[in-house]
Amino acid sequence: MTTHEVQTGEEWTKPLPKPDFVNAEYWQAAADGRLLIQECPSCGHRQWYPRALCTACAADTEWLECSGRGTVHTFTVIRQFGMKPFRDALPYVIAMIDLEEGPRIMGDIPDGDVDAVTIGMPVEVFFTKAADDIGIPRWRPATE
Repeated sequence: MTTHEVQTGEEWTKPLPKPDFVNAEYWQAAADGRLLIQECPSCGHRQWYPRALCTACAADTEWLECSGRGTVHTFTVIRQFGMKPFRDALPYVIAMIDLEEGPRIMGDIPDGDVDAVTIGMPVEVFFTKAADDIGIPRWRPATE
């Protein structure tokens, strides 16, 4: 089991996901510092975001714990947005991350110089605990 840093203490003011029967385990694992994706035991397909069935063969999926490492596939820098609480974070990066395990996941890269983010940059996950049962996966430049 790989546990990553979970930041707590700061009140999360952005919209929260609504856990349901398909994704509640994903959000709880994130609150505990673990990144999960789904893997199909029938065909081996890996997917993210959580879905009720495998998108390749419609079989039931299982959870696979990930390393939390990946590379930036693409990104955008948000420099203006008038609504709170996003306005308070400007400028910030939203990126598509290619996980080492295969799927692509979206998230922000909240720390550091937004102009230093590049396509292909190695990143690692950390989490912000937004509620008792919800962690938000976020990304930063890899330290290794």
